[in-house]
Amino acid sequence: MYHMVLLILNNLDDCSPVLDAWEAAGVGGITILESSGLGRARKAVRSDIPLMPSLADFFRRPEERHRTIFTVVDDEQLVERLITVTEQIIGDMESADNGVLFVLPVSRAKGIQGGQHRAQQGRNG
Repeated sequence: MYHMVLLILNNLDDCSPVLDAWEAAGVGGITILESSGLGRARKAVRSDIPLMPSLADFFRRPEERHRTIFTVVDDEQLVERLITVTEQIIGDMESADNGVLFVLPVSRAKGIQGGQHRAQQGRNG
């Protein structure tokens, strides 16, 4: 059975280490999306911007985005490894503001084996 592992990552600095760890764990293909949730979108509409803002006022704003990372795998043990290595990097997923990770069953998938096969060759070759 296939599983989609989806991680909504709050800290952009953790993105590259998570991607490296997922790849090292054996994932053949990972998709990364720039995303933002409702909470972050509401924070982006700030009431503290002056009536006549300068360009510097806008640059002082932190980026109100996060990354959504997902992959589809066919091995329950790989799912567990992905969760483990993710928490080793970003900490306990139950802690506030680390992000959200969830796993969904995938009833059908096509084209998955090519990416998984390339990942196997990269580790063996």
